[in-house]
Amino acid sequence: MASELYNTIDALSREKGIDPQVVVSAVEDAIVVATRKYYKSQENLRAQLDKDSGKIRAFAVKTIVEAAEQVEDPNLQVTLNDARKSDPHAEIGGELQIPKVTEGILGRIAAQLAKQVIFQKVREAERDTTVVIRAIAREAGERTKIAVMSKDKEVDAVGACVGMKGMRVQSIIRELRGEKIDIIEYHEDAVTFAEKALQPAKVSRVSILDSTDKHLEVVVEDSQLSLAIGKKGQNVRLAAKLLGWKIDIKSEEEKRQEVEAQMAELTSAIATPLESVEALGEGLVEKLKAAGISTVEALADMTPEQLEAIEGIGPKTVEKISVAVNNYFATLEGAEGVALEGGEGVALPENEGIATEGAVEAEPAPTETEEVEAEAAAPDSEPSGETESTPEAVEAEEQKE
Repeated sequence: MASELYNTIDALSREKGIDPQVVVSAVEDAIVVATRKYYKSQENLRAQLDKDSGKIRAFAVKTIVEAAEQVEDPNLQVTLNDARKSDPHAEIGGELQIPKVTEGILGRIAAQLAKQVIFQKVREAERDTTVVIRAIAREAGERTKIAVMSKDKEVDAVGACVGMKGMRVQSIIRELRGEKIDIIEYHEDAVTFAEKALQPAKVSRVSILDSTDKHLEVVVEDSQLSLAIGKKGQNVRLAAKLLGWKIDIKSEEEKRQEVEAQMAELTSAIATPLESVEALGEGLVEKLKAAGISTVEALADMTPEQLEAIEGIGPKTVEKISVAVNNYFATLEGAEGVALEGGEGVALPENEGIATEGAVEAEPAPTETEEVEAEAAAPDSEPSGETESTPEAVEAEEQKE
C-alpha cells in the first residue's frame, strides 16, 4: 500500500497535471541537495523514495575498480576488495551504494532548501507539460479573452485552465472582482480561430475578405447577432484584438439582402429595354410592359405559352416576337463579334415552322412606310387576301378573330 507521502505526491501531480514520477524525482533531487550541504561532500550522491514506507534513502555511489592504482578519485571509485567488505556480490565495473544517514540530522535549513528545489522542479515540469497562452485581449474590470494551446495533444488546454468544476478560473475571477474570463483554444487557422474567439455566440460561417489587410466577414443566425456583437460591441471588439483581424459581423437576413441587392444591381446593369427592338412596335411594347415584361432578356426567356397567356397576344404575334428578338440578338452578335447567351430567343412549337435557332435569317418585318410605297407602286394589283405583316396589323387581325 502506498505511503501517505506518496499519496500526497500523487494528488499534487493530478492538480498540476504532470506525471507523478516527475514530482518523485524532484523530491529525491531535493534530498540529495540537502544531504550534500549537510555532509559537505563531493561524492556522487543519490536519493530513493520507498513508495510503500514513504522513507527516502540517501547514499553515495562509487564505481568498482580492480586495483588501488586504478582509483583516480576516492570520492567516486572504490577497489573490488573494499567493495566486497560491504557487498559480497560486488563485481568490477559495478556500483557500490554507501548509505548516508538523513533522519534527524538534515535540520530546518536543509528542509527549506529541499522545499525550494521541489517547487522549482514542479514549475519546470509544468512549463514542459499543462499549457501556453498565445494571446490575451482585455478590457479591465469588464471582460477578458485568453487563447491557449497545449504542447501535448493529449492535454486539453482549455480544461486545464478552467480546472475541475471551474475551480481554477473561478478563483481568478474572484480576485478580479467578477471580471468575466473567456478561455478559448488557439488555432493557427484564422477562420477556425475566429469561430472560437466569438464565443459564446455560435457562428454560421466565416469568410476571408482580404488576407493582406486581415479582414474577415462573419455570418451568424439572426438570433445570435446581438450575442456575437456583445454589450456595446465588446465581444466582437475583444475577438478582433485577440485575432489581430478586422471583423465584420452580419446576420443571415442582412447577408441575404446584400446578395439580393448585388444580384439586382447586376441584372439591371445588363438589362436591355424593349424599345431597343424597334420591330416590336409601340403597341406591342405597351402590352408587354403592362404584363410586367420590360426587358429584352426577360422577353427572350419566356415560352410561347406564357406569351399567349397575355391578353391581346396570339400565336401569330408570338411568331413576330420570336423573329424580332432573334433578329435583334443576331444584329448584336454581328456588330460586337460576341456569342451571346440566350440568342435562341423565344421557343415556338414545332408545327409553327419557325426557325428559332438563328440558323436561317428571317426577313425583317416591313415598316408602315415601306408598305405604303409598295401599294403605290402596284395600284392595279388584286388583293391577295394576306394580312399586313406589321405587329400592329397582326394584333388588329387577332382582335377581329
